[in-house]
Amino acid sequence: MNVNKLILMALTLGLVVTSCSSDDDSSTPVVPLGDYENGILISHEGNFGQGNASVSYVSFDLQTVENNIFSLVNSAPIGDTAQSIAFNDNLAYIVLNVSNSIEIVNRYTFESVATINTGLNNPRFIAFANGKGYVTNWGDGSVATDDYLAIIDVASNTLDAQTIAVEEGPEEIVSNGTALYVAHQGGFSQNNIVSVVDASTNAVTSTITVGDVPNSLQLDDSGMLWVLSGGSPAFTGSETGGKLSKINTADNSITSIDFAMTEHPNLLVLDNGMLYYYLAGSVFKMDDDATVLPTTAELSGLSFYGMTVRNATLYGADAVDFASDGELEIYDLGSNSLVDSVTLDIIPSGIYFN
Repeated sequence: MNVNKLILMALTLGLVVTSCSSDDDSSTPVVPLGDYENGILISHEGNFGQGNASVSYVSFDLQTVENNIFSLVNSAPIGDTAQSIAFNDNLAYIVLNVSNSIEIVNRYTFESVATINTGLNNPRFIAFANGKGYVTNWGDGSVATDDYLAIIDVASNTLDAQTIAVEEGPEEIVSNGTALYVAHQGGFSQNNIVSVVDASTNAVTSTITVGDVPNSLQLDDSGMLWVLSGGSPAFTGSETGGKLSKINTADNSITSIDFAMTEHPNLLVLDNGMLYYYLAGSVFKMDDDATVLPTTAELSGLSFYGMTVRNATLYGADAVDFASDGELEIYDLGSNSLVDSVTLDIIPSGIYFN
């Protein structure tokens, strides 16, 4: 082999090695967003009036469980009665019902970003639209005329001076980006409507009559709003059964399926075209195009205070006796079998995928 060929081979090999090295060097490592990404956040109400609300983190593989993460990160208690959590970009908004406040944290590190502790009165849930956060407030739960939506400017995480007056007992709220839908359970009483709010004008444009005491809302990809109503309980003296309603948000037309008078379902969840709900210690499943209710439960013998489903896996929060540590139970809905359970803090309720 002559010298020229040897030189050419050496140069070629050098180019190949340099090319491979450059490719390796240019790869960008994945930087973790924080200790609490890729897992599940669980809000805990804690004991009423005792200021021991908390949030737990459970990794998706269930190998890591950390309770009371707000206090661990911020060296301070979070407040009284964590009612719900909602995400907006990298922030988590934790609504504290009895504290009349909202703690805003980085959802991945749980470092405190801001606290809103004025302008709220019995806050419950929050949804986002048009650069604003909308918080349902009961006001005095025994007064029918002081209920409202508080409005948060998410750029500054401060409350707007404006509020939106609504009918009694606003509870869960969802958004499709342009409109907000508010379920009115009725505060300490009973109500039977869903309010529709235009996010561009902050005005209530209509109210839709559903079943008594609507407790759950789900929006599907086709623009249908699913509303599960529990019905008026027996202690009211005028018991009514639950109702599952489907509202076409294009024209607010509605179709419904009735439960029996003594059946009071809650915890409606939508996953991959299937609806799940909780009734009397059991979980039922039905297609979203079904016209009758299922007669056979998927799971029974349960005691859930909160529930969600993701990719045919059910996550249920068991508050046990409402004084001891609660449990997160995980079920495979393919086999309807318990996968695992983990111990949490006191009164777990909301389950959120982070």
